[in-house]
Order: sequence, then structure tokens, then C-alpha cells
Amino acid sequence: MTQLVNLPPRVKETDLTGLLKQMWLIRYFEEKVDEFFAKGMIHGTTHLAVGQEASAVGSIAVLEDRDKITSTHRGHGHCIAKGAEVNRMMAELFGRTTGYCKGKGGSMHIADVEKGNLGANGIVGGGFSIATGAALTSQMKKQGYVVLCFFGDGASNEGSFHEAVNLASIWKLPVVFICENNQYGMSGPAKEMMNVEDVAQRAEAYGISGKVVDGNDVFDVMNGVGEAVDRARNGEGPSIVEAKTYRWKGHSKSDAKKYRTREEEQEWRAKDPIARLRDVLIEKGLLTEEAADEIKAEAKKEIEDSVEFAKDSPMPTIDDLMEDIYA
Repeated sequence: MTQLVNLPPRVKETDLTGLLKQMWLIRYFEEKVDEFFAKGMIHGTTHLAVGQEASAVGSIAVLEDRDKITSTHRGHGHCIAKGAEVNRMMAELFGRTTGYCKGKGGSMHIADVEKGNLGANGIVGGGFSIATGAALTSQMKKQGYVVLCFFGDGASNEGSFHEAVNLASIWKLPVVFICENNQYGMSGPAKEMMNVEDVAQRAEAYGISGKVVDGNDVFDVMNGVGEAVDRARNGEGPSIVEAKTYRWKGHSKSDAKKYRTREEEQEWRAKDPIARLRDVLIEKGLLTEEAADEIKAEAKKEIEDSVEFAKDSPMPTIDDLMEDIYA
């Protein structure tokens, strides 16, 4: 059972119900995207993070407002946890002008620079260079912010991963590399794609800290990432934190998941990060069952409202085609 122990000092017990609300927002957002993609109302492709809510919420919970993140193609949860407006996110996926990219970017390109979200990325490993560059800016300008760089287990085999970690380690940049290891790439298990048990083991080669956390336990994520953020902010350089988690859905909407068993899926569904947090908060007397149900209902309504906002928003016109091509 998850325990309420050793929370980072900046996280108070009074904040924990807010974390539960964020996790429900992510879950319901993803489920609605899944529904409307199947109906042909959302186009392109989508990469859902159902089951991975704790790794996003727990990591971002220990940040300060000035801190930055870079995200991935599976980035809806990161966006919501960093404070993105679900109305604008949903509108973007519906291809409407009220979306974050005015309906032109879609699922893999949402960014909210004002909130410190430097963007999702359709390129596997595309966030490494951006995060490392942002961390270099923070260091050179003495701005004091830390950057979280989210990536998946598959991206740890990209050359950009090793280049970024090497550079960050040499210059002691204030960046934390967070691997959301959901056990599979597009169609193959992570254990067949690398000759180490944990991605975090690769930190040793660069002389930096590497730590594995339970990616379905929001408190374990908060502790592991919180320690790494503190080191980065104190000038002690980067870390790799690997959150072991599981995606309930396929890699993308075209993935039939034929490479894994129903038994495995059920085993991981029993570790639902939302249910685990809810149960602990009730057990510790920080939340009643009635209050937990209210939080769930509030999150559901916000996402339902975001769908209506998206549907009611205008589509781009042909006159918008050549706008925002470059700065």
C-alpha cells in the first residue's frame, strides 16, 4: 500500500486532493479523446497515457511555477499537470481555432510557454535537446529554474538521449530526465530493446544520479523527482529518474496490442494509480468517500464542458493557411 511518508517539503497534505483531481482530469480527457477519435471527430493520430497519470502529476507537483518541462508524443497528461487549459487542449485536438495551436498542431504539438510547458513533440527523443538548451539558458542567465524532460523507454535508445545526458552531466545543467517506462515501444517490450534492466542504470556511465520509482505511486514519484529537482536547483547537475508504469491502451490508435496478454493487462490495471491515491487519502482521513466522488464528478464535468467548447469553436478557414508559419 502507498504510504504518506517523506513528502517533499513544498508539498503539503492539503495539496493532495488537488493531485487526485488532476489525475482524474487526465483520465477523463484521454477517454474522451479515445471516444471522439473512434467517431472520426478527431483526426491525425493520438497516443493515450491512460494508466500513467501518477508519473506526470507526481513529477510536476514538486516544481515551482518558474520551472519548465518538455513533453512527448504521449503528452496530454504532462500538459494538464503543468496547468494547461483543457478547453484549449480539446479544441486543438478537434482542429478548432481556439486550440493552443489554432487547430493546426493537433495532439503532438501542444505547448503553453506561459505555463512553462515548452511543448509536446512528435519526434521520438525530440525533447532532449530542447530541455538541455533551456537548462543551459537557466544556468547562464542565473534564472534559477529547473527543467523536467519527459521521455519514454524507447527514446532512451536514441542518440539524442546520450548526447543530451552527456552534455548536461559535463556542465552540471539543472535538468531532470524522467523516463516513463511503460514497458513497451510501438510493438516490442522494452526488455528486448536494451541490455540493462533499468534505463536509470545508464546514469552511471555519465557520473550522475539514477533512480527507479514506482510510476503508479504518486508519492514515490514525488519523492524521487523532488530529490532530483533539489539537486539540480542546488547546482549539483542532472539526474535520471525512471518511473515504472504501464499504458493501458495501445501505442497509438493503430496499435491492436497483439504483443501482450490479457493477464498482464489485468495485473497492471489492478495497480491503477488513481485508485491507489484515492484509497490512501481516505485511509489517512484526508478525504471522505463522498468528497472523493465529488472530485471525480467535477473532473468529469470539466472534460465534458471542454468537449462542448471544442464543438462550438470555429474551424480554421483557408485564409488562416499561411499564418503562423514562422515567427
